[in-house]
Amino acid sequence: QVQLVESGGGLVQAGGSLRLSCAASELTFSTYTMGWFRQAPAKEREFVAVTTWPGGSVYYGYSVKGRFTISRDNAKNTVYLQMNSLKPEDTAVYYCAARTGWATVSIQDYEYWGQGTQVTVSS
Repeated sequence: QVQLVESGGGLVQAGGSLRLSCAASELTFSTYTMGWFRQAPAKEREFVAVTTWPGGSVYYGYSVKGRFTISRDNAKNTVYLQMNSLKPEDTAVYYCAARTGWATVSIQDYEYWGQGTQVTVSS
């Protein structure tokens, strides 16, 4: 059974940093495109970042570009999201997701999802 487990969320002041991790099990991690999404209260889930298979290309949502960095360690079956210069509007539950195939920002294209980790940015 495929599992994605996020960790690293928490409470941070505006301008601070956090690094999220997502550990995957029971899938051939290196062949999956891995994405990060987030959902704030009363808002729809939105795309944050994705790292593709093959090649490791990365793409970012407009609101996080230049502040967040996605990376993956295929040897550890883990994808990371380094978040810098955090803003209160980054407050959300952050989810990682996995899919076979190319990068996409569409939620419905992802086959597997983690349970999410809460990130709260105080002003």
